[in-house]
Amino acid sequence: MAASVAAETASPAAAPERRTVPLTGLRGAIARNMGQGWQVPRVAHSVDVDLTRVEALRAERAAAGDKLSVNAFVLHAVAQALRAHPRLNALMREKEVELVDDINIGVAVALDDGLMVPVIRQADTKPVAALAAETRQLAEGARAGALTGGAYQRGTFTVTNLGSTPVDRFSPIINPPQVAILGVGRTRQQAVVKDGAIVAAPVVNLTLVFDHRAVDGYPAALFLGEIARRLEQAEFD
Repeated sequence: MAASVAAETASPAAAPERRTVPLTGLRGAIARNMGQGWQVPRVAHSVDVDLTRVEALRAERAAAGDKLSVNAFVLHAVAQALRAHPRLNALMREKEVELVDDINIGVAVALDDGLMVPVIRQADTKPVAALAAETRQLAEGARAGALTGGAYQRGTFTVTNLGSTPVDRFSPIINPPQVAILGVGRTRQQAVVKDGAIVAAPVVNLTLVFDHRAVDGYPAALFLGEIARRLEQAEFD
């Protein structure tokens, strides 16, 4: 009886503390920007790319003391492809698509509390090593909060890379007012056919997401195909 009375009079267990992430500051800006990007009538094209020649070139450069990431080669291929396919290097305006002469590629950088996209300006004029060095500098500056606001402005295209994660492929959200973004998955060993034989090769998936109001599927496919060709043939000026 006493045990029953004690159970009835005991205080109820305290409710667990409610934890939230306020949509203010950086997180709020990301939420607004991604909300705008999600409204875009977007289409995704995807291709697997054989990086055998890129990896051989990376090893050769590493032996000479020059450490280059896969992303630097991707950035170079993208920049050159944008020069040949200017409809992808563009900004969506209210009643028009603005084609931009300068090729300014935003590089997504993950922070502890969000995502920032500093910009490599005139990326098509820079060799792979310069792109690699500038990407490292921008990433370090973004993570340290040392970049000025101008470092994040005037982007015309974005590359976002999840190569350091287990993700093979993904479809990123366009960074408005840009009309396209490229998602880069991890490099993995995969069976491919070469000269009639099945061999293992380093393969990466590239997914291009584009605004169908600005670009149709066929020219977007040609653009993605040129990026793939440049990487597979190690075509780097």
